Amino acid sequence: MILGASLVTAGCSDAPGSSAAVAPVPRWSDPAVNAVSRPVSGGGVTAVTALRPDGTLETAVYDLATGSRRWSRPATMAGRPPGLGVQPPAVAGPPEAPVVAALEPRRSGRPRAELVVRDAGSGASRWSRPVDSTFGPARCGPHVCLTESAGRRDPRFVVLDHATGRPLWRVPGIAEAVAVTGRHTVIFRLSGRPTLESRDLRTGRTRWTFPVERAVGRDVDLSGGWAFTVTGDMLVGYLAPRVGREGRPASAFGLFGLSAHDGRPVWTRRGLLRVYPSPSPAVAPLTREADSHGRYGDFMRLDPRTGRTLGRVPGHRAPRSGWWLAFPADLSRLGFLTLDGPGTAVDLRDGARVAAGGAPAWSFCTVNPTQLRIEGQRGFFPIAPLCAYDLNTGRKATAPGPPPVWYTGATDGWRVWRDEQGVLHAVRDTNGTMPGMYG
Repeated sequence: MILGASLVTAGCSDAPGSSAAVAPVPRWSDPAVNAVSRPVSGGGVTAVTALRPDGTLETAVYDLATGSRRWSRPATMAGRPPGLGVQPPAVAGPPEAPVVAALEPRRSGRPRAELVVRDAGSGASRWSRPVDSTFGPARCGPHVCLTESAGRRDPRFVVLDHATGRPLWRVPGIAEAVAVTGRHTVIFRLSGRPTLESRDLRTGRTRWTFPVERAVGRDVDLSGGWAFTVTGDMLVGYLAPRVGREGRPASAFGLFGLSAHDGRPVWTRRGLLRVYPSPSPAVAPLTREADSHGRYGDFMRLDPRTGRTLGRVPGHRAPRSGWWLAFPADLSRLGFLTLDGPGTAVDLRDGARVAAGGAPAWSFCTVNPTQLRIEGQRGFFPIAPLCAYDLNTGRKATAPGPPPVWYTGATDGWRVWRDEQGVLHAVRDTNGTMPGMYG
């Protein structure tokens, strides 16, 4: 474990009237771990699913303030679709007594996996529950929730008491917890007519229901993916299209905003694709127009509160081929990155061309990742990291510092991420809590 303060700190100033030193920024790294899921933080800990050298998975739990590894246990996946990536653990319970929930292999018998909830500090088992197939556990307020029997004809979504494992309520079918607002959780029910539902955390009583087809249109196909995030009283959702022949969108897609209090639609923007990399749609929706004929139009940044266009870049500004999108930390520019060659940049507010140099631009480290060699699993890739590039040369920047907060998100000011080698990093250089690119 590498612990310590920021390397980028100022000493005592010699300027007149200045006598105070700048406080070092707390940070840590663990080069001994190969993190492959997104990290999840809460209650003073961060947890991640990691890949061991022998091809097995483990749950690794760290003290968020110091980076010391508190404990690790074997982990597994059972019935999770590869398109969702490697499942992270779930950190639940009250802040003063958090627990970590993860899927672990059973030593014998069937099913071969079980949900195990452990004390976040010691790793001691609190309770367990056999599971045959699931997308993985998630936090529902203080509780733990998951879909059980996801690969069978009778799946069910259950909410379990974090302290005892006692079932609190359940709904039939496959569902995913996407947000918690006060004493309610919002779940996304994955069905032929998918809906968002706000339910009481304790009883499961429905407060409101919203069919997502009302926002993006009929013919929704969930194989394209989705994203939902709540900030304040606004729930922002995105439904991606299933891609058909010649890369054309073949199902309904778009973004929308709902009141998290009553499910009332606030805004809808159909026919917009979320671009990547980009912040959470609830922070800054970055999009591009597309139609069913495979024609792509302008790039746009939306206001997540109203859905209005805040900035537009004409589509013809994009090079004809061979580019990746790249953004600076402040999202002021849209960059077109050409690997090992000169790129271009455009002001994201008015579409005017600007100099490509200056602040580094962040984009994916690779668009051709290597499939993970997980024992008994195929088709899984690690969570995609970002790298900093010099747009003038198309080469990776040296010593660029941490990736932007819009990528990592933050929990109580702490930002945790994996780099392209799988090393886990953390830094406390901001305030508050906000979602990142992956929620």
